[in-house]
Amino acid sequence: MGHVVEGVAGPGGDQAFRVETRGIDPIPDAERHGGARDIFWVWFGSNLTFTYVINGALAVLFGLSFWQATAVVVLGGLTFFVISAAGLSGVRTGTATLVISRAPFGVRGNLPAGVLNWVVSIGYTIINTVVGAQALEAFFADLGWHGAAPRGLALAVTLVLTFTIATWGHATVQLAERWFAYVLATGFAVLLVLLLRDADLTGHGPGATSGGPGISGWSLALVVTFAGPFSYLPMPADYTRYLPRTTSPRALTWCGALGGFISSVALGVAGVAAATRTDMTDAVAGTEKLLPGWFQTLFLVLVLGGSVTNSILTLYSSSLNLQVLGVPWSRAKALMISIAVTALGSAGAFFLTDFTASLTSFLSLLIIVFAPWSGVFLADMLLRRCRYDTAALHAGRGGGYWYRAGYHPTGMAALLAGLVFAALTCDSELWTGPLVAPLGGADLTVLSALVSGLVYAALARHGVGPAGPAEPAGEAGEAGEAGEAGEASGRAASPRETSGHARSGHAASGHARSGRTASGRTASGRSASGRSASGRSASGRTTAASEASATEASATEASATDAPTPAASHPEASAPADAPSHSEPTAPRD
Repeated sequence: MGHVVEGVAGPGGDQAFRVETRGIDPIPDAERHGGARDIFWVWFGSNLTFTYVINGALAVLFGLSFWQATAVVVLGGLTFFVISAAGLSGVRTGTATLVISRAPFGVRGNLPAGVLNWVVSIGYTIINTVVGAQALEAFFADLGWHGAAPRGLALAVTLVLTFTIATWGHATVQLAERWFAYVLATGFAVLLVLLLRDADLTGHGPGATSGGPGISGWSLALVVTFAGPFSYLPMPADYTRYLPRTTSPRALTWCGALGGFISSVALGVAGVAAATRTDMTDAVAGTEKLLPGWFQTLFLVLVLGGSVTNSILTLYSSSLNLQVLGVPWSRAKALMISIAVTALGSAGAFFLTDFTASLTSFLSLLIIVFAPWSGVFLADMLLRRCRYDTAALHAGRGGGYWYRAGYHPTGMAALLAGLVFAALTCDSELWTGPLVAPLGGADLTVLSALVSGLVYAALARHGVGPAGPAEPAGEAGEAGEAGEAGEASGRAASPRETSGHARSGHAASGHARSGRTASGRTASGRSASGRSASGRSASGRTTAASEASATEASATEASATDAPTPAASHPEASAPADAPSHSEPTAPRD
């Protein structure tokens, strides 16, 4: 019997050291458990990684002084308030972030970002694995063991630790992050003290750019610091979806934010301090030589542990990501794809230095995509007040988030605006935008999130709003069919169009300006237009008011998820009593 996570019992519960059976399917209320404090350990433990030491050192290498670089590190840490707040969407819907992002982009419009996010997750897992394996190899070397055997064993141990925890699933990941955090926090606190002790608080460090940072140095430091938190935005709901609906939004935001802030800032400052004392071009070697002999071996263990805590988070989310992309397997089985690619990639990166450098450059370029994506997602979340039609998120072609042929025109337009801005102002090894030179070498990629968010808010302010207290799934077709369904839902016997259809392209969504769904679909999957799954018209059906009211009442009672305002308040949107129902499709389970 596995270790049972707080308050959950039985074979269907979320249990540590047993394979999780849930995937992106909504978590029922009966299986929800835990509290906001659990999220503190998720973000605190997963960010006790040497990556932040490297980021802090890079800020100094770009020409910033100790205090300037520390300010940038603190700004980067504050972004965890945004990451943690985005986790509220998981509490409200019980599903993963990349399912929720179907709301701003549409079911099909969400797929490209899903593919790229999976690539990023695997890429960062490979990089973390290689860093951890290199640290373990150095540990073996300190013990006097050299050669191919310890090198292969170091990689194998790192991979097995990561793969095993991620395969067990959510409860095991949470437990591992907490227990790793106890050990890593103690060790990294000692590291911080040792590095700060002789830090140069006024200089710029031996490897820093001469002549001060300039606008280029400041912008590059900000991009490096913000890139990590941006990479987390497609996953916060993955770790909050098991929390009870009664979880306090304020407590959730503060707990998660403090976890990520404390660990990222502490390690970032450690990197800044180290870079003021020595050349940190090779961050691991540079840090190690600043440490006393008694701590050097422990330092290598800390690097290994930090790489594992970060890898299990990204690898676990990659399995949910694959389900979003349509892999028809359970979460644990889908994870086998990620494991196979990670193992091959890690082996290649571990033995091919050029591959590692190329992979790092490629991943750094992807902020061009994820900064604008994040801006649209967050703007949509604010407009909806983090209330979504949960059933419609999983309904595919028949749901309210199908929009026009599976794409949300507003979301795609805003994303495109952000992508153009990012591409014009990006300064990386693989791509330099045409506006970088006129801007004095500034990399303004991070601001593309603001651009896309503002564009989305301007275009969607009248067509997007919060769903009501229960979230039904419905039956709708592509653009024309969805519009036809919405038209039927907004009338009793009149041919007039429903008021919820906006000319800006939101007609297919069925959302009125108040945020309620104009289609009036119920949680049982019945369409307000009265059409069956085959798309037949409801025009010839009996629509007696008493029958419609009875049907709506029973459907509302049966709903267990957040949804638009019940049709009892809007009798004109009631479904005909004889409207056929269908079950909501969910991801397969073990």
